Amino acid sequence: MKNKSFYSLKYLLLIYLLMTVVYPVGSLFATIRGEDVQTVFSSAQFFPMLKNSVITTLIATVISVALSFFLAYALNRSNIRFKNFFVVLFTIPMLIPSISHGMGLVQLFGDNGLITNLLGINIGLYGYKGIVMGSVLYSFPVSFLMFHDSLQYEDFTIYEAASVLGLSKGHQFMTITLPSMRRTVVSSVLAVFTMVFTDYGVPLMTGGTAMTLPVYMYREVIGMMNFSGGAVVGVVLLLPAVAAFLMDLRNSSSDGSSSTITKPYIVAENKTRDVLVYVLFAVVLAMLCLPIVSFVCLSFVKQYPIDMSFSLDQVKKLLSNNIGMYFVNSMAIALLTALLGTCLSYFAAFVTARSGKSLSNKAMHFVSMLSLAIPGVVLGLAFVLSFNELPIYSTIFILVLVNIVHFFSSPYLLAYNSLSKFNPNLEDVAASLGISRLRMLINVYIPSTQSTIMEMYSYFFVNAMITISAVSFLINFRTMPLSLMIPQLESQSFMEGTALVSLLILGINMLEKMIAFLIKRSLYFKQVALETQNDA
Repeated sequence: MKNKSFYSLKYLLLIYLLMTVVYPVGSLFATIRGEDVQTVFSSAQFFPMLKNSVITTLIATVISVALSFFLAYALNRSNIRFKNFFVVLFTIPMLIPSISHGMGLVQLFGDNGLITNLLGINIGLYGYKGIVMGSVLYSFPVSFLMFHDSLQYEDFTIYEAASVLGLSKGHQFMTITLPSMRRTVVSSVLAVFTMVFTDYGVPLMTGGTAMTLPVYMYREVIGMMNFSGGAVVGVVLLLPAVAAFLMDLRNSSSDGSSSTITKPYIVAENKTRDVLVYVLFAVVLAMLCLPIVSFVCLSFVKQYPIDMSFSLDQVKKLLSNNIGMYFVNSMAIALLTALLGTCLSYFAAFVTARSGKSLSNKAMHFVSMLSLAIPGVVLGLAFVLSFNELPIYSTIFILVLVNIVHFFSSPYLLAYNSLSKFNPNLEDVAASLGISRLRMLINVYIPSTQSTIMEMYSYFFVNAMITISAVSFLINFRTMPLSLMIPQLESQSFMEGTALVSLLILGINMLEKMIAFLIKRSLYFKQVALETQNDA
C-alpha cells in the first residue's frame, strides 16, 4: 500500500508520454492521403529541395564534426590555462536560435553586410555556402561537448604501454584514440546530421534560391496553410531522424567501452604546442562570435548602413512593437517548461532506473528516448493536427507542452545516468525497513542529485528560449515568444531589431547559465563541507 501512490504516478506519466509523443506522430501519419503524397513527390520542386537538404547537411556535418573533434582534442591534449572558460566560450552559439546564426551571417556577409561594405568583397553568401556556414555555427557546440566529455575519460595507462612498446604519437592516435572515440564519433555524426537536416532557421535566412525541405514545409504550413502537404514533408524529415536515432541506440548498446579509468591522461609539457593552441582557439572564437559582434554593432546604431552613429532608437522602436509582451511570453514559456519538464523527466528517469525492467518501465524508457528522434518542425505540425480542438490550443500552455516533449530526452538521460549509479540494493533495503519509493525519492535521490537537477532545469530553460521549430506552427499574436520575432522583423527588413532581439535572448540565457553555475558551485561546497564534517 505504501507504493500505491508511486504506481499511480508512474502510469499517469506513461499515459502522458504516450499521448504527447506517440499519439501526435500517429496523427501526423493518419492525416496523409495518397493524393497528398503523389502531389508532393510529383512536384518539380521536391527532388531539388531534397538534393539541397542532403548536400548541405552532409557538408556541414563533415565540417562540424571534424572541427569539433580537432578543437576538443587540442583542448584536452594541451596544458593551456582556463580550459573551462574556453569550453563556455565554444558553447555560446548554443544560447541563441539557429535563425540568429543565419541572420548574423547576412548582417556580416550579405549583399549589404558589415564586412561586405567594409572590404568591398562579396563572398556570395546566399545558397549552399550560407547554409553550410550557418549550420556549422549552429551544430558545432553540441558535437564539441560530446567529444570533450569523451576525451576526459581516456585511460593513460594504455598510452604508457604504447610508449614503452615504441609506438609514435601518430600511431597511438590512429590505433588508440580514434578507436576509443568510435562510439562518440558515430553519435556526433548522427546528432549533427539530424540537427542540420531538420533545421529551417539557417536556410530560411541564407538559402536564397536553394530551398530545403524544412523551409518548404514551413512556408507551406505557415504561408499557405497546406497542412496535408506539410505532413508529407514532415514524414520525409522524420524518417532520417528516426533512422539516426535507431542507429545511435544500436551503437550505444553494442559498444562495450567503459568510462572507468585507472589513470587520467597526463599531458607532457610543450610550450610551443600550447601557444599554437591559444592562437587556434583565438581564431576559431573570433569566427564563432562574429555574428554576435554584428548584433552589437547593429543594435545601437541610428540606421544601418546609412547612419552608423550610436543610438537607442532601435530599443525604443522595439518597445513600441510590443517586445515587452513577447519577452514575458518567452520567460513564462521557458520557466514553465523548465519547471514541469524537469519534474516529469526526473520522475520518468527515477521509474526506469530504480524500478526494475518491467514491460511498462521499458515502454516508458523507449518513449522517453523517442522524442529525441522527432524533429521540432515535425513535432510542431503533429501537435497542430492532434490538439487543435483543445481549449489550451491557443494558449501558452500548448507551447510549454510541445517544448517539454521536444527537449525531454536529454534531461531524462542526465537523470537516468545519475540515478543508475546508486547501489542497486537500496530499494530492497528500503522495502525491508518499510520506506516507500516516493520517500526514497524525496529523502535520498533528490538531495543526492541536486547538481544534475539544476543541469536539467538549465537545459530546458535555454532551449525553450531559443527554439523556433517546435512552436512556430502553434503561436498566435498573443503567445508569440521572442525567438519568433526574428523572422517577423526580418520580413519587415528591420535588421537592427533582429540583432537586438538576438542579443536579448543571448543575455537572458547567459544570465541563467551564470545563476545555474553559482547554484551548482554552492551545492558542491556544501557537499564538501558535509563530508569533511562527517569525517571529523
